[in-house]
Amino acid sequence: MSHFSSRVLVLGLGNDLLADDAVGILAARRLANELSGNVDVVESPLSGVALLEHFLGFERAIVIDAIRTGVHPPGTIVELDPAELDAIPAPSPHYAGFPELVTLARELDLAFPSVVKILAVEVVDLHTIGGGLSPVVEEALPRLVERVKQQVALWSQSP
Repeated sequence: MSHFSSRVLVLGLGNDLLADDAVGILAARRLANELSGNVDVVESPLSGVALLEHFLGFERAIVIDAIRTGVHPPGTIVELDPAELDAIPAPSPHYAGFPELVTLARELDLAFPSVVKILAVEVVDLHTIGGGLSPVVEEALPRLVERVKQQVALWSQSP
């Protein structure tokens, strides 16, 4: 249906008022000053279907976010494949996660990226209001920014 742009979306997610949850947004702010050319850097506190409009028209996207699984040491940067994400039981039928977002876009034949990489930092604190990043997440931030820049550079070499 819709046309795709060769531009790349870098989407930093989170809430900069909630301690480590800000890592995606803070990374996007750093990247906005460092990336140029065919890259759109966007930050958003939204989730689920509310994110759909950010993705439309892009062929490739990188999502940057915080994650707390307890599986990895805090500060670990985890690359997630959206195809491997399971639907999460939502507290309300009005909420949808990333798998539902992708399914909706495909079923509506929207110009949703065919390639999405999720880079998430294993965090310590997602709930302290007004708190800054924990030291281990602060230390991971430059590595996260560099990983995004490397992926963008890789994509720019292969059409």
